[in-house]
Amino acid sequence: MEELTPNRGKNSIIEVAGKKYARLPIRTHVITDKDNIADVCEKYAKPLAQPGDILFISEKAVACSQKRAIPLEDIHPSWLAKLLSKFVYKSPHGIGLSMPQTMEMALRECGIPRILFAAFISAIGKIFHKRGWFYKVAGYKAESIDGPTPNTLPPYNRYVVLGPAEPDKVAAEISAKVGIKACVVDINDLAGKILGTSEPSMDRDTLVAILKDNPLGQDNQQTPMGFIREVK
Repeated sequence: MEELTPNRGKNSIIEVAGKKYARLPIRTHVITDKDNIADVCEKYAKPLAQPGDILFISEKAVACSQKRAIPLEDIHPSWLAKLLSKFVYKSPHGIGLSMPQTMEMALRECGIPRILFAAFISAIGKIFHKRGWFYKVAGYKAESIDGPTPNTLPPYNRYVVLGPAEPDKVAAEISAKVGIKACVVDINDLAGKILGTSEPSMDRDTLVAILKDNPLGQDNQQTPMGFIREVK
């Protein structure tokens, strides 16, 4: 049976609230809109799962399987998207909405009035040297939009990827296929969020704490999912 090992530079074990957990990434093929994400999890995770495991899967992998990854050449930014993207803080950790194509998708996903109001609130925040107000108003749909980066696994280095649809439903479908609890996660090197769980009783704060250092990898590692496994 395949041995699960941490990605390079990542720790396998983390301690949270007095308990130790292994985070075991699972390598897959490049997931596209031709895939059913529950079937992918069944193929790669089910043979390796143990009782008590929790399968966690990247929101980007889910979104790509839902046709929510759009080629850059298919996005034609409006004048408003081009204008607003110029005022977005350019983080060293990702594109965000700082390019016209990602801003255009935010306008489509959230609506022009909400994005304009978020931009207005953000401008007020800058007066007081406060960041993050834009996304607090625009909401997760805007925050979840990923633009292409040089380290992104092809072909997605030329795509804009939106947040996944119905993550709770997706997590439940994955759980039914694999036979263990499952969750859809948005974890990066700065923060984390649990978007969907297969069971409402799953503790999202604990899951975020377990995954906070981002044990997955979606460039050449090709590990968009993994197990959380308590270490006795």
